[in-house]
Amino acid sequence: MTDFGIKEALKTLGLKDINEGTSTGSNNFSNGELIESYSPVDGKLIGKVKATTKEDFEKMMDTATKAFKSFRNMPSPQRGEIVRQFGNKLRELKEPLGKLVSYEMGKSLQEGYGEVQEMIDICDFAVGLSRQLNGQVIPSERPGHIMREQWHPIGVVGIISAFNFPVAVWAWNTSLAWICGDVCVWKASEKAPLCSIACQNIIAGVLKDNNLPEGISCIINGDYKVGEMMTADTRIPLISATGSTRMGRIVGTTVAQRFGKSLLELGGNNAIIITPTADLKVVVPGAVFGAVGTCGQRCTSTRRLIIHESVYDKVRDAIVGAYKQIKIGNPLDETKHVGPLIDKDSVKTYLAAIEKAKAEGGNVLVEGGVLTGEGFESGCYVKPVIIEAENHFKIVQHETFAPILYLMKYSGEVENAIEKQNGVVQGLSSAIMTNEMKEAEKFLSYAGSDCGIANVNIGTSGAEIGGAFGGEKETGGGRESGSDAWKVYMRRQTNTVNYSDELPLAQGIKFDL
Repeated sequence: MTDFGIKEALKTLGLKDINEGTSTGSNNFSNGELIESYSPVDGKLIGKVKATTKEDFEKMMDTATKAFKSFRNMPSPQRGEIVRQFGNKLRELKEPLGKLVSYEMGKSLQEGYGEVQEMIDICDFAVGLSRQLNGQVIPSERPGHIMREQWHPIGVVGIISAFNFPVAVWAWNTSLAWICGDVCVWKASEKAPLCSIACQNIIAGVLKDNNLPEGISCIINGDYKVGEMMTADTRIPLISATGSTRMGRIVGTTVAQRFGKSLLELGGNNAIIITPTADLKVVVPGAVFGAVGTCGQRCTSTRRLIIHESVYDKVRDAIVGAYKQIKIGNPLDETKHVGPLIDKDSVKTYLAAIEKAKAEGGNVLVEGGVLTGEGFESGCYVKPVIIEAENHFKIVQHETFAPILYLMKYSGEVENAIEKQNGVVQGLSSAIMTNEMKEAEKFLSYAGSDCGIANVNIGTSGAEIGGAFGGEKETGGGRESGSDAWKVYMRRQTNTVNYSDELPLAQGIKFDL
């Protein structure tokens, strides 16, 4: 089977030959046990990365804190120039990095390229933002006084990212943190460690070319124990963590105990409401891509379709028919729509969820199962599943990171559908398909969707970087990427300046001596 250019991509990114299975350029702060990275595409060993020990972590933190002391004094537009150069390097390396993302994580090649494009886009956004980190002037109640608000760098930002977006989420955080004057320490998922090393190689070259300290960007490798070093460290004022709700509870609690800040991007249980006026030409691709894209391993993946009873049969048949056209296989082959799950543990979770849905009374419309034979040797390829279910089923209430789509009916007005959509503990992404303005506006109103993302006539998956990304309830409440998400990476300071010859006190208080 052809390697689709993976060997050349690894070499271009500064990683060793795929067949060597040896250490692949781990960073200078890793001397622990080797972590092996196997591709879910073909089950082959891509390379080995050294885990970070406690001693390594201390050296890395010393390097990062020293780098911050100088980096924070660089004018923000100059920091933006560094991010601009990084974005240009990503443009040059979009093809090999996109292939690595696809091969190590298992998402389709188009999605791999798209993830690198997200990195480029957020770099462009950050460059413009580097000249707009605006405070404000506030009217003072006292004559001869002026109040203003300033924003200052916060320090070392710790980033914990998940396997499903092994490079983009880091870029969302780090590009903004850098222009804010912060330095970053990144713990990537141990399921996709080579992507982090490739990114570190790219930014390390940019920093070296500009005679800047390497501590501006650091990576650490390992399992949750390495993450615990970060979350408990008082030298890291902000932890940005993407992952499961279970992980978020641990991180949030630990960071709060030391009065640090946390930015949490956790689970989603996303629904599309389909009303009687919905256009099937929009519904079908939006729902199908949302459900099977990245093999159902996006936090914004579509888990539930809430369909009005008057159009239920028509929508159901159209979605089931579309599933028959899905092509599953090597994600580096651009004729395939769906690649593998990340590993065999995820396959077990997928199979168990199907059985739980059946046990609760679910009706399977499109059968699932594990694919075997030529091209599926890794054991990680599964069939996307459609199950008729009820919103109250325990398994429906739970986020399963796999291509399982639940169909359910609603009757009456759109408020009934919104109530079902909101009837889960997660609150990330949501959508409504309708050509009725009143329904759309009700969905977007204060009494509508309770999610951080609410879309009309597009699916739940595929957010642009210009808007703040994140959700409510057990999704964690964090916001990354666009809008004013940059503020979390800075500390706010209120200044009052007295330029008069008197000292009047606020609230008219008299204190005469």
